[in-house]
Amino acid sequence: MRLYRFDALNSLDDLHLHQAEMPVPQRGEVLVKVHAVSLNYRDLSVVLGNYVWKAKAGLVPCSDAAGEIVAVGEGVTAWQPGDRVISTFHPRWFGGRPPITAPAETYGSGQDGWLAEYKAVTQEAVVRLPDALTFHQGATLPCAAATAFNALSGPRPIRAGDTVLTLGSGGVSVFAIQIAKALGARVIGTTSSARKGEVLKRLGVDEVVVYADNPHWGRHVKQALTGGIGVDCVVEVGGPATVNEALHAVRWGGEVVLIGFLTEDNPGIDYFHLKGSGAVVRSIGVGDRALLEDCVRAVAGADIAPVIDRVFAFENARHAFAHLQSGGHIGKIVIATGA
Repeated sequence: MRLYRFDALNSLDDLHLHQAEMPVPQRGEVLVKVHAVSLNYRDLSVVLGNYVWKAKAGLVPCSDAAGEIVAVGEGVTAWQPGDRVISTFHPRWFGGRPPITAPAETYGSGQDGWLAEYKAVTQEAVVRLPDALTFHQGATLPCAAATAFNALSGPRPIRAGDTVLTLGSGGVSVFAIQIAKALGARVIGTTSSARKGEVLKRLGVDEVVVYADNPHWGRHVKQALTGGIGVDCVVEVGGPATVNEALHAVRWGGEVVLIGFLTEDNPGIDYFHLKGSGAVVRSIGVGDRALLEDCVRAVAGADIAPVIDRVFAFENARHAFAHLQSGGHIGKIVIATGA
């Protein structure tokens, strides 16, 4: 079978196609024929050397996939050949507190990921893909959708009438828009251009702020768009260069959910600004298996169609990573394995 590896962690040129033996599922394992893989910004940050956790060279990249079980190992009772499944982001975080080993076990950075034609994993490392969703759509769910769902369903879950602020038009932000609207929330979205703003409006965003035209967008959101109150939740994907504006935008007692980083500029956070915001700051790392199952049910039940920017052939995987690096996408980028 064919698979990709980042043989070094210097640039996208280090991504190479390899031949490997067909995996054989061992006791408690299932063999998945991979139909689609989706990319996350973390997949790019791993190879560029700025991922939050230490990453290994030589691994198969990508954490998010959808496929069909084609064989099961001894003792497998949860699955049978023909079942449609998606990967879990954290293969051994089933619920409760995350295991201390989670960073070392994450696909694509700590162990081999899913950019392959076939993969054998434990039967607990996949969840069922609803019939209403295609393999391409299912591949977008394990990280981006689960992260957005986690952001909106925290200690005080978002409910109808709340206001949510999203940043940009990547996978997590687009899912956050779709889920928040399904919950009856008002959504304010920031973006880099009026063109992308029109797309966000078609997805349901109520107010668009082009941050290139308004560098103090956080204060604008609070004063001009929420009457000085602020938003109930900021889905903070930007990182160190945007978190200060997020703190300006949030209401007293609201939540800033720290998800990732799309920027490397780090002006630092003023303690008195952080304290004075009155915000709850919650850092999340996708979520556990139970949360992913809840997320998948919510997406299917609300008839949410994952937004796929572009689908690349397996042979063009490097072009898919380059498209992600360009930042011009809206929603998710998918690689079809062709297996």
